[in-house]
Amino acid sequence: MKLTHDTKLTLYDLNIRPDKKHFIVEDSASGDFYEMPKICIDAISYMKNNETLGEIENQLKADYPEDEVDIYSFTEQLVEFGLVKDINGEAVVVSKNTHSSKGFEWIPSAIAKIFFNKVTNKLYMLLLVINISLVVFNPELMPHYSDIFLFESMTLNMLTYMALSLVLIIIHEYGHILAIRSHNLPAKLDIGNRLFLVVFETDLSPAWKLAPRERNPLYFAGMSFEQVVIFISFLTMLFFTESNSIIAGLLSMVVLDIFIKSIYQLSFFMKTDMYYIVENWTGSYNLMENGKQYLSKWIPFLKKDDTTEAFDDELPAIRLYSWFYLLGILLMFLLLGFYIIPQTIHALYHVIENLWLPNGPYFWDSVIFLGQAILMIGLLLYAKLKNS
Repeated sequence: MKLTHDTKLTLYDLNIRPDKKHFIVEDSASGDFYEMPKICIDAISYMKNNETLGEIENQLKADYPEDEVDIYSFTEQLVEFGLVKDINGEAVVVSKNTHSSKGFEWIPSAIAKIFFNKVTNKLYMLLLVINISLVVFNPELMPHYSDIFLFESMTLNMLTYMALSLVLIIIHEYGHILAIRSHNLPAKLDIGNRLFLVVFETDLSPAWKLAPRERNPLYFAGMSFEQVVIFISFLTMLFFTESNSIIAGLLSMVVLDIFIKSIYQLSFFMKTDMYYIVENWTGSYNLMENGKQYLSKWIPFLKKDDTTEAFDDELPAIRLYSWFYLLGILLMFLLLGFYIIPQTIHALYHVIENLWLPNGPYFWDSVIFLGQAILMIGLLLYAKLKNS
């Protein structure tokens, strides 16, 4: 339908709340959220007052004389988002995907608040400082790539590490789930991937219902639980494991796993928990997309995302994020160089060595190890194809 000066719109029910810089608009029917500046919110307000597009445009030009006003383009965006119910009384047919997930609502909000409240949120941050201090004053706590090789059997090493990693992933995700349930909001758990890791992901999109200062504990929640685990591990390693090398080795695996995942969290070229914390802190909610566009001026091979457009006041945050983006790439190369590649070389060396000895004690162990590796690669490819 062609939009004219006399066109009137009816919008779906929208919840609008102020955010750090602009406003968050929630489509009550679909559960989708959109960030809009004040001029757009005023336009929506005029539409709700049953004013024509011509009247709205004239009013906005008077209210915002320094801005370029194009009410027709904005209206087309609203139609594309599925926020327009009818135009001049004629219904607009749209297909809305509802996100009315009731995930984990069996967890009472009162129970979740035991783990996430104003006091515990500060304690988790204190634990982070304590854990860093423990490593500084006890360098032997710093994980080494060989910590993953607790046994002579590569298969047993992999199974043990996979089991510990799975438990830690569940602990991490339940941190997010309990944090969002503490606000009596639903949570959804899905499977995804980060580079060459298969990961579980908790959908925290309902967090947009909260004020910005209330969102950060939700994003940090998984790492909060990890700080508790690593603090207990450090204390046990320092005072209680001298006579039990197996427990010491298992705890070293736990520390190694959390350390590697923490480096991933600082890899801002991926949308990690730390990325969302920075995004929320700056109030610029498309940092990755806008950062790529900014960096593409100097890095021609960087794939741009032209689906978003930065607001004028977001340039300082985008510049800052660009440095974090590059730092994350550097950290990933350091992680590969000091941990992932040495672990891979060490494992393959022993596997190939044992495969040349069919009668050796670890021949079939090496065969099973290769099978496990192929299975993990298959899961990774499945996750990538699923999200492509």
